[in-house]
Amino acid sequence: MITVEHLTKCYGDFTAVDALSFEIEEGHVYGFLGPNGAGKSTTMNIMTGCLSATAGHIKIDGFDIFEEAAKAKRLIGYLPEQPPLYMNESPVEYLKFVGEAKGFRGAELTEQIQEVIRQTRIEEVKNKRISDLSKGYRQRVGIAQALLGRPKVIILDEPTVGLDPIQIIEIRDLIKELGKKHTVIFSSHILSEVQTICDQILIISKGKLIAFDEPKHLEKSLLSPGEITITADASPEEVEKILDSLEHMTEFKIQESEREYTVFQVKTDQKDVYDTARRIFFLFAEQKKALLEMTLKKANLEDIFLELTENGSGQTETQNGGEDLPDIAENESCQSDTKESGVDQL
Repeated sequence: MITVEHLTKCYGDFTAVDALSFEIEEGHVYGFLGPNGAGKSTTMNIMTGCLSATAGHIKIDGFDIFEEAAKAKRLIGYLPEQPPLYMNESPVEYLKFVGEAKGFRGAELTEQIQEVIRQTRIEEVKNKRISDLSKGYRQRVGIAQALLGRPKVIILDEPTVGLDPIQIIEIRDLIKELGKKHTVIFSSHILSEVQTICDQILIISKGKLIAFDEPKHLEKSLLSPGEITITADASPEEVEKILDSLEHMTEFKIQESEREYTVFQVKTDQKDVYDTARRIFFLFAEQKKALLEMTLKKANLEDIFLELTENGSGQTETQNGGEDLPDIAENESCQSDTKESGVDQL
């Protein structure tokens, strides 16, 4: 659906986006993560044709965003971080203006306006002035304008920023609904939100793609493979004695001890942590001591984000098999001529 090949954007000597390459498949919700200044908004602006690129290529359903801008942009609906709303108009008036700017007229335009109003659930405020609406409703109006033209791809830059918890939930549910009919790409600083909504997650840092995978696979890749926390119906002395014969144990630490149970942590260098867990189970069973709980330490999305962005971890394999795209930007200079952006098309 979308192919990004070695996308590069420089401002003088500063590289905002650094040879970024990935592929977006149709019919999924993608989360775009990265710390402030990572290049998320810059990448989104280039993908929508609102900003030029120093080097690289972007194709939307086969159409080059730079060379075939009009055809490519008809496939995209875009909500920037600051929705371009006209506060003195009502949602209906604003959507009519946007629809006409996109080339729609008459009955077709009326039908599409009614459709996007229904999709974004703004019926009850459609005739009020936008300046009188809550921020949550304004975001819905912004999403409604992105839906005009029935684009295949919806790109949302920080759609929940500044919203209260109830509004965030409402926009989150709306994004889930949109994901049933559109390919949705959205950026967010709320990690739990991305984890809840998205089928795939892209993480960039310093303009580079450092991870692209399903949430569960990202979690698995950073699962602490040799760390197990166990609660046993045994005293600390009994636990130590039982574990004395455990092979591949690199660390043992008691976290909490009560009269009825002991909570302890075991680290192992064995490749398959489940083999270690299985061995521990049988060691305690042989001594007729019950294990009340056994858990593997698992990274959440916040752990993953911090691990990858702070420690500079390399890119994980993508869903297209992790194959490298042709290195067309290997020797591109940041001072080279930029591509035409075609920003005259909404």
